Amino acid sequence: MVKIAVLTSGGDAPGMNAAVRAVVRKAIYEGFEVAGIYNGYQGLIDGKIEKMELGTVGDIIHRGGTMLRSARCPEFLVPEGRKKAVEQLKKHQIEGIVVIGGDGSFRGAHELTKLGIPCVCVPATIDNDIKGTDFTIGFDTALNTVIDAIDKIRDTASSHERTFIIEVMGRDAGDLALWAGLAGGAETILIPEEKSEIPDIIERLESGAVRGKKHSIIIVAEGVMSANDLATVLEIQANIETRVSVLGHIQRGGSPSGRDRVIASQFGARAVEVLKEGRGGVAIGIQNHKLVDYDLQCVFEGSEKLDVSMYHLSKQLSI
Repeated sequence: MVKIAVLTSGGDAPGMNAAVRAVVRKAIYEGFEVAGIYNGYQGLIDGKIEKMELGTVGDIIHRGGTMLRSARCPEFLVPEGRKKAVEQLKKHQIEGIVVIGGDGSFRGAHELTKLGIPCVCVPATIDNDIKGTDFTIGFDTALNTVIDAIDKIRDTASSHERTFIIEVMGRDAGDLALWAGLAGGAETILIPEEKSEIPDIIERLESGAVRGKKHSIIIVAEGVMSANDLATVLEIQANIETRVSVLGHIQRGGSPSGRDRVIASQFGARAVEVLKEGRGGVAIGIQNHKLVDYDLQCVFEGSEKLDVSMYHLSKQLSI
């Protein structure tokens, strides 16, 4: 290969810029020409492709979001759209791509690989829901953002002797809610992977009140139900007054943590090495603290398993 490209797609995650920086600088170090594809797969179809230099990625390792930006691209979901993307890649003489993003981004890369464009995927999503890697870029930063919010809200919950419901991101995966809830000492954690019954939640709140507990924190992943809906149910069924905080997109932003900067740098550099080896259809990850690469197809087989033991531990510690 002579020329490769890098793109970011899907929801932004802290550390994406660090990964882009690693790809560009490692590629130049290895003798490649490298291009940046702006606005994800939509930008690829539209030909928003520019040459990247060392200075292009200067001063971005500490910045949240993605300098390459991101966008939804329904057009890429159909064969005609993917054909346009391949034509753009051939026009710009790009022979391989590093795709930084989550599950949807990986699926797009898989399709491009099948069309003869070798792609290597770098997992970047605050949901931490990519199979084959213990951690994704952005999860650690988002986790600490949520923990900081829990700590602040607990101060108010304690002062006013109230129950607070905090809604966090996680449509299909409960990692962020579970880790933040355990670290933040939440009394109740609701995640998509574990069924929670309203009577059980009420019983935990009422038993805490009986032993003199003046406040409680409930963490709910958005994929279970909205915090506002849960608040309504608790008030109707048990006359429990609550306050709601929906953290929203604050979880995606901010300067990446040291851990996210390090794994982003490792993932990005390894992705370039894999392309140099002439391989595509590969995902990069970390398993048992070791950098790994594996067949991209494995990401789509089954679902990522949540550590249920952590869920049970959280219930045991919040009695």
